[in-house]
Amino acid sequence: MAKIAVVKEILNANDQVAAENRAAFAGAGVFVLNLMASPGAGKTSVILATAARLPQGVRPAVIEGDLASSIDADTVAARGIPVVQINTGGSCHLDAPMVRAALPHLRLDEIDLLLIENVGNLVCTADFALGADVAVVVASVPEGHDKPYKYPGMFAAADVVLLNKVDLLEVFEFDVAYFRRGLAMVNPDVPLFLVSCRTGDGLDAWVEWLLDKSRVVK
Repeated sequence: MAKIAVVKEILNANDQVAAENRAAFAGAGVFVLNLMASPGAGKTSVILATAARLPQGVRPAVIEGDLASSIDADTVAARGIPVVQINTGGSCHLDAPMVRAALPHLRLDEIDLLLIENVGNLVCTADFALGADVAVVVASVPEGHDKPYKYPGMFAAADVVLLNKVDLLEVFEFDVAYFRRGLAMVNPDVPLFLVSCRTGDGLDAWVEWLLDKSRVVK
């Protein structure tokens, strides 16, 4: 019982900071995405492909969460996108205080769309609110079509799901219908976009949905 109480206290404290983050974002007019996925699903590729398709005048920025290194942040910075690196030092997820600590390194008044790349993990990332407007789950074809069945909590928490690397559907004998059924079992109304960051398939539809949702185009 004591352990449960401690967990509740941690999550309650995190939720309070997440609410403060959300208020700061809303006050600055910044729309925020929390991108969650397993390692290698293509979160960074999705971020770069999304940023490349934003209309002129929409200003993106990125917070990169990793256990260690700045590899992804360096890749994003090379595209001229403002980016802040958070190294969690072993923690398997970002939390709201980590995001709050990164905010002084960003000019929120110069950002329209903030993309937070969470640590690669399909379990605990869904439990810690960050203050984002939309939870994005990126699945990928090489992972297999059973992920919604094995990680229902993650897919149930999603506001939108991207199935990445669809150019490899035949190679991995990925059953899209089976994936859709699993997703529908835990999150019946969630939008699903089949995309490939390599070929560009499906990305325009995803960005159109995002722009409509965020209304960052004034």
